[in-house]
This record gives sequence, structure tokens and C-alpha cells, in this order.
Amino acid sequence: MKLPPFEYAAPATLKEAVALLASHGGEAKPLAGGQSLMPMMAFRIAQPSLLVDLRKLPDLKSIAIDKDGVRLGAMVRWRDIQDDKRLAQAHPLLQAAIAHVAHYQIRNRGTVGGSVCHADPAAEMPGIALTCDAEMTVMGKGGQRVIKAADFFLGALTTALQPDEILIEVKLPAWPAGRRFGFQEFARRRGDFAMAGIAVFYDPDAGGTASNAHVGVIGVGEKQRRLGKAEAAINGSTLDEAAIAKASAAASAEVEPQDDIHASAAYRRALTGTLLERALKSAAG
Repeated sequence: MKLPPFEYAAPATLKEAVALLASHGGEAKPLAGGQSLMPMMAFRIAQPSLLVDLRKLPDLKSIAIDKDGVRLGAMVRWRDIQDDKRLAQAHPLLQAAIAHVAHYQIRNRGTVGGSVCHADPAAEMPGIALTCDAEMTVMGKGGQRVIKAADFFLGALTTALQPDEILIEVKLPAWPAGRRFGFQEFARRRGDFAMAGIAVFYDPDAGGTASNAHVGVIGVGEKQRRLGKAEAAINGSTLDEAAIAKASAAASAEVEPQDDIHASAAYRRALTGTLLERALKSAAG
């Protein structure tokens, strides 16, 4: 299918990119990897008058790791995350989730910023950002601002970004030694959109009692979300069979999926609990 007509620009600076977006009255779109935007344009779901290609902005392509956490530039590709050996310790949950993103060819082109700003409810990166309390740094004509992940994702394909703003980086808080984690996802075929996915982590004490539990779910609603009741069931437990069963039941009861052509609401609800059970067993070893 042919794309609709549009203008194209590849600015050399972030300031120029912001100015271009602001000049088109909300009708311009940034172009990162293009793995979601191009199909949407082909199907006329999106028809921007101008594409602002970010490929010439080198400051958006770095992965920085320090004592405060991991900073992912908006133009970091999925394969960059997979290939960065530092992340095996600095943020293993991130690497585990990104291994499920689409197919090899997509991971060669798709970017962190493109996925986060697209905000697909079944996408892995927005789910990880929300689960891990990430912060998004964005820049517009009014300057920079930082948006917490809980405030960034507003609904399906909807974020708090203003029309003239560009995502610069995603910051994930530091990952402490000893943290336990799990990621589980189910799709009809490898690389398809998740029918449900679970990201979980917690910090055990010397006796194995869990605290600071975070549970995020994708693919079962209008947006990715945290499961507070499941988190409460994990906190204070030693993650034995009974505790895992309790947390899984809480997760199933907490989600509110809808029937669609891929699965019934009841199936997705049960699947959420099953995936959390698997993720917790993996985390607990």
C-alpha cells in the first residue's frame, strides 16, 4: 500500500527538530525507527504533513550506565540493548523483555523512543518503563521537562507528549545487586503482539522475604499498568508455592481485559495469573 504524501526533513540538531515540529501545528511527526509509524501511514491511521527524521541526532543514540541507573537515548535500537553486555548486570529485566520484541529485522531498526511514544498497550518497552518507574526526558519549544512513566502513558497510542516535543531519553533507576526478576509473555506466534505479558521484580532480604515488589502487565487493557494487589501479595512473603498462588490469583482478579478476535476476556485474565506464576517461579529460582 502506498504512503500518503508528506514532506520530509532530517535536521542536524535537536533545536532544529523541535522548531520543525512546532511549525506544522501538530501535523508533523518525529521519525525514529519507523517500524510502527510507517505501517500506520500506509493504512492511513496516521497522515502527518511532515516527517522529522531523527537519525542525524547522535546525542540520542547512547546507552549510559552509572550509579543512578541506565539512560537510554531515544534512538537506541533494540539490538543495541541486546548487544550491550553491561546490561546483563545493570538491568537484566530490560534485556529479558527486549528479547521478545518482534523479529530480528524489526529489532535492527526499532528504537526505544519510537516504542515508548507509540505507546502500544502490548509493547514490551512501555511495560518495562512503567514497571520500573522510569522517567522520560522530553524537549519542546518551551525547553526540557521530565515526565514519570505513570504520567506519560495516558491510553492506547496516547501519551503526555505535546505536538512540538521530542523524547530525548528514558531513565531507568539503578538495579541493586540481589534483586530477583522475571519476564513472561505469550503470543500466538513468536514475534507477534503479546496477548498478555508480565514483568516482575522484588528485593529479598537475608531470609528471602520479598519487599519493593513491582508487577507490570501488558496486552490486557487500554494501556500497560501496574498490579498493586499482586504486589501487595508478594511483599512480606517468602515466595513459596502458596504465596505465588496468592499473587497469581490477585493478578487475574485485578486485570480488566475485553473480549476481542484473539481471545476472550476470561482467557486473558487466566493467562495473566499463569504468566505471573511462571515469572515468580523463575525469579525465586
